[in-house]
Amino acid sequence: MDMNNRITITVCGDGGCGKSSITLRLVRSQWTHEYDPTIEDSYSVTRNIDGQNYFLMLTDTAGQEEYRSLWAASNLKSDAFLLVYDITNPHSLDALEYFMEMIDMEEEARIDNGTVPPVKIVAGNKCDLQGARQIKSPQGLEWARKRKCGFMETSAREMVNIEETFALLVRRVVEARRIAAHGGPGPTRTAALPPVNEKDTSSSNAAPEKGGDTPSKLRFWRRLKCW
Repeated sequence: MDMNNRITITVCGDGGCGKSSITLRLVRSQWTHEYDPTIEDSYSVTRNIDGQNYFLMLTDTAGQEEYRSLWAASNLKSDAFLLVYDITNPHSLDALEYFMEMIDMEEEARIDNGTVPPVKIVAGNKCDLQGARQIKSPQGLEWARKRKCGFMETSAREMVNIEETFALLVRRVVEARRIAAHGGPGPTRTAALPPVNEKDTSSSNAAPEKGGDTPSKLRFWRRLKCW
């Protein structure tokens, strides 16, 4: 397979947020409710996205604090990062700062070297557990946008936005490579990546509804929630 169709993805986040469940849903179409702390697992899978086959190499990394020191330098060389948090656990969103700091340093190094910077998407997992939700969708979106990341909400249990999230990662990696190959305007440290369905959150000529939200914003949040 063409090397340009090989994409490396590192999945990171706090322990118990569902990183392994998301990964196994994609790779094996399996879901398990049992939690077994991951040190590091690697998987590969082929997906056809927009008519093109891509070979995805996934690394499911350690989330528990006692294992984070085992993060290999090779993990930071990935084309893309999926940063996962648990919508029922506010601490899991705070824990992403640890991983984001390392990824941001890697991003700056790549920009300085003139190489393609990594793609970053934040995923709020377990969106099937609406009754236990503690992190609202707008909070997750705002956290991601401030850090120049895309955003999705997922459910490994209900298979919500699993394929879509990885397809979005692939599309953004392909686009970043295309821009770099054609000498287009490179990314900067302040250029924010829009979240998925950004067009639905953009300003509209329609008058705001009562409460200040435009119809397009309301449609976006209705689609994002998973009940």
